[in-house]
Amino acid sequence: MPTSTLNRSHKENGVNGDASNPPLNVAIVGGGIIGVMTALGLLRCGMRVTVYERADDFPEVGAGIAFTGVARECMQLLNPRVLEALKHVGEENKHPLNRYWDGFNPTSKDEARSENAILFRMSARELAYWGCLRSMFLREMARELPDGVTKFGKELVSYVDDEGSDKVVLRFADGSVAEADAVIGCDGIHSRMRVLLLGEKDPASHAYYTHKVAYRAIVPISDGITALGDDKSNNQCVHMGPDAHIVSFPVNKWTLLNIFIFKHDPKPWPDPSRLTASATKDEVAPALKNWSPAIKELVDVLPEQLSKWAIFDTADHPASTYARGRVCLAGDAAHASSPFHGAGACMGVEDALVLATTLQAAMAELHDGSTASRSRAVIAAFQAFSDVRLERSQWLVSSSRDMGDIYQWRYPATGSSPEKCKAEFERRSRNLWEFDVAKMVAEAVSEVERRMDE
Repeated sequence: MPTSTLNRSHKENGVNGDASNPPLNVAIVGGGIIGVMTALGLLRCGMRVTVYERADDFPEVGAGIAFTGVARECMQLLNPRVLEALKHVGEENKHPLNRYWDGFNPTSKDEARSENAILFRMSARELAYWGCLRSMFLREMARELPDGVTKFGKELVSYVDDEGSDKVVLRFADGSVAEADAVIGCDGIHSRMRVLLLGEKDPASHAYYTHKVAYRAIVPISDGITALGDDKSNNQCVHMGPDAHIVSFPVNKWTLLNIFIFKHDPKPWPDPSRLTASATKDEVAPALKNWSPAIKELVDVLPEQLSKWAIFDTADHPASTYARGRVCLAGDAAHASSPFHGAGACMGVEDALVLATTLQAAMAELHDGSTASRSRAVIAAFQAFSDVRLERSQWLVSSSRDMGDIYQWRYPATGSSPEKCKAEFERRSRNLWEFDVAKMVAEAVSEVERRMDE
């Protein structure tokens, strides 16, 4: 099955098939970006899909997110409508270089904007990020879902995947029950699906605090220009320094500046069940009080109330598998990552493509539509997905944890040396952009075929 297998024309309402081999019925738990994206890919393959989301609606607000060129290649193969949605709301970096700035040592705003304040440069063309607001991209994709696909207010409590049963049974907090041929957990960092699949006592079923906290804000681009200058505010910009770093980039057609201030936090997070807390800019100011005047002015233009976000990941205890039986995990539910590579969501996009590929390939191998055969096909598809995705996605989680320390001059091998930081960035980032999507898809199909022949 070639790379273009998902480019063939399909009915996208999930109702193709015949009486002897009806379309696969897939439940997706979690209606975030990866859940909705996966749904669009599976619908394009002619499967029936239902997305179960615990919230009452898609979010109205959300922080910025960015996707690499590799991720966009995956979107195109998965379903061109996904890439079209990103094009409607995303912005490409205007500058050909990603520049990493000294946010600590400059003593004036002029010095902070000068060439002397650039620690190092890296080409922006390889990673080729497009930035957007998470909520806008999610809603743009959700418009492509047929009516009735998404069920809101559905908080998963448990599932039963008995070998002798025709279906996987899902039970929700509102007392309702649903059935599916296959279940994909896309329910995020603190995934209920992960706990159920791996078991409560397995350390890998939980995400852990990275001792990094982020403060998020969106300000008018004019305020960013006042503090940082026109050039920095209209491009992705990273300021590095001791125990903190700042990432900013324009969104909403260059009218807003999305700002993340990341800070090292030696203390434990008070409530591991909650990722966010309210904060004020007075909480941020002490960490940056000795930084350059430009950064202190940027803090001044922040709104008084900020969103504070504890960064959890699965680096300490990675999962041994992403699939058991007719149930699997994808995106942050499988491999929750810190944001310091800027590629956690990109890994989820790759997951979505591989899931659509393996499920389609497995169903193509069926010689009859019996329940046993269909269950075997789903199991083969999910195990193939896990085998193909495990190593790369878990490398990203581990490397991203290191990148957070490199940004904040806490990584022993690099310290505050621009030369050493650049070399480490390049070495690690190359794994993201020098990636053969066609090879990944071919490996996924081959692994499905091998398992179906067993």
